[in-house]
Amino acid sequence: MHAAACQPALYEQLEALPETVVGEILEGRLYTQPRPAPRHLRAADRLNRLIGRVFDDDRPGADGWLIVSEPEIHLVSKVEVEVPELAGWRRARLPALPETAVFETVPDWVCEILSPSTARTDRDIKMPIYARYGVGYAWLVDPDPDVRCLEAYALLDGAWALVDRYALGDRVRAVPFDALAFDLDRLWA
Repeated sequence: MHAAACQPALYEQLEALPETVVGEILEGRLYTQPRPAPRHLRAADRLNRLIGRVFDDDRPGADGWLIVSEPEIHLVSKVEVEVPELAGWRRARLPALPETAVFETVPDWVCEILSPSTARTDRDIKMPIYARYGVGYAWLVDPDPDVRCLEAYALLDGAWALVDRYALGDRVRAVPFDALAFDLDRLWA
């Protein structure tokens, strides 16, 4: 009850953050982090272009995906607010962009780009929340030069199952976009 009573104040705090800060409300707490570093941004941008050119079809009536960078997703309006680096919705579930900056439809796929300051939150807090609300697929991408990997997960019986892990030099063919194959190294170029 206390967390629900605090939510309007948390959302007001979220809205008041400067543009240089990314904020999310997770499990009744406000989490903030600085805007992503260039390596992080580059990996997200490259991935969005690779997937988007094949799957994000904006023709009316197209049976594809709507893929968005850094959407503000309200899994519960103003109570559970996530901002993944990328999110995708099947067009059958979200045929058009919302009129506001807020997405209230649970995505079919999310991608988090890990950084030293967000990896624990992404894995231990956000992934369980995504599972609880029924996001079907999740990717975790680590652009750290010592790691450089992509982990692909699918939601099975309410829990995440690691479908595959790709490392430097691997060719990626990951659900739900497994019709596309690309070299993981392209994300770091």
